[in-house]
Amino acid sequence: MSKIIGVIREGKQPADLRTPLTPQNCVDIMNFFPGTKVLVQPSPFRCFSDAEYEKMGIELKEDLRECDILLGVKEVPIAQLIPNKTYLFFSHTIKKQMHNRNLLRSILANNITLIDYETLTWEAGNRIIGFGRFAGIVGTHYALLMLGKKYNYYNLKPAHELKNFEEMVAQYKDLVIPPVRIVLCGDGRVAHGCIALLRMLKVHQVSQQEFLEDDYNRPIFVHLRSEDYYERKDGKPWDKADFYKHPEDYRSCFKPYYQRADVMLNAVFWKPGIEAFFTHEEMKDSDFRIKVISDITCDIPGPLPSTARSTTIDQPFYGYNAYLEKEVPAFMPNVIDVQAVGNLPCELPFDASLEFGEQLVRHVLPSLLENDHEQIIAKATIAQGGALTEHYQYLADYVS
Repeated sequence: MSKIIGVIREGKQPADLRTPLTPQNCVDIMNFFPGTKVLVQPSPFRCFSDAEYEKMGIELKEDLRECDILLGVKEVPIAQLIPNKTYLFFSHTIKKQMHNRNLLRSILANNITLIDYETLTWEAGNRIIGFGRFAGIVGTHYALLMLGKKYNYYNLKPAHELKNFEEMVAQYKDLVIPPVRIVLCGDGRVAHGCIALLRMLKVHQVSQQEFLEDDYNRPIFVHLRSEDYYERKDGKPWDKADFYKHPEDYRSCFKPYYQRADVMLNAVFWKPGIEAFFTHEEMKDSDFRIKVISDITCDIPGPLPSTARSTTIDQPFYGYNAYLEKEVPAFMPNVIDVQAVGNLPCELPFDASLEFGEQLVRHVLPSLLENDHEQIIAKATIAQGGALTEHYQYLADYVS
């Protein structure tokens, strides 16, 4: 069955430069799925110009009401929603985020089918698609940038001041990273983006025991998963499924790592009820060694007491005074410096869009446009026919 797909202009401000489909992706869709047409809403800020789409034979159109399926990246402003359509974007509603409650209400009222990229998962539960790898890469770059700025080791430019990933990496050519100790927490797409950059920079990975017991004259990092920094309160064996189902039965055992780390990269999946890595009081202790925190996943409130707010690409850093428990200017003496940008992949929009679009065409659109044999689309559909679907009935009290 032929479909018309529309790529919408990002309406949320500040404007997001990423796109779900590159010009080449649009061509591929029309070749791979005969009868399918792709229209692109013009945009003055998208990382691929209107001219680049036109050059590939893609029609630009302001009015997308003829489309069956509309693809975006961030939340669509309520006033821009078109009734009775199928939308794919990051809605940021599945954790009952209060700032998007009216968005989900409007989606239901307008008979919109909402498929959230975040809920597209394989049978094993891992996510199919996302920008997380680039969040990890940029978040790790920020940690190194902060470190250089804090101690006058070197100077690095933020990613958004550079053309692409290649230019960002070119800065590292003669970089000498001091013998710092980095602790990385998390095991998803974001964490593996962190690992990719650390390995590219030849930061030596060590075991947990080596990190806690040995000293090094070169930069090192340790990679921790949830079972490494949380434990059952009753001393019974770790159970990952139970941890996410009953987080109140678990407590943080992260203390040995904050006593040995200089830099923390937070790339964890967090949900309410999970205990923080450490408390405000622990951050005041003389044995709390961490001086730079890159809070990549940036949950508020979340596992890091120092993350009181998210920051912006224009002003990504602030200092945290542990004794006063408040924000202060960054890079002052005796403060912990924090990066908490909530949209890190926007700093490398070109590279992030290339990877995302390829995943979307290869792994999602066959199920969306042809046969959803594995129920990938069905399980990711939050709203349909003016109601929440079976998997998302837990949001009923949120929208009522």
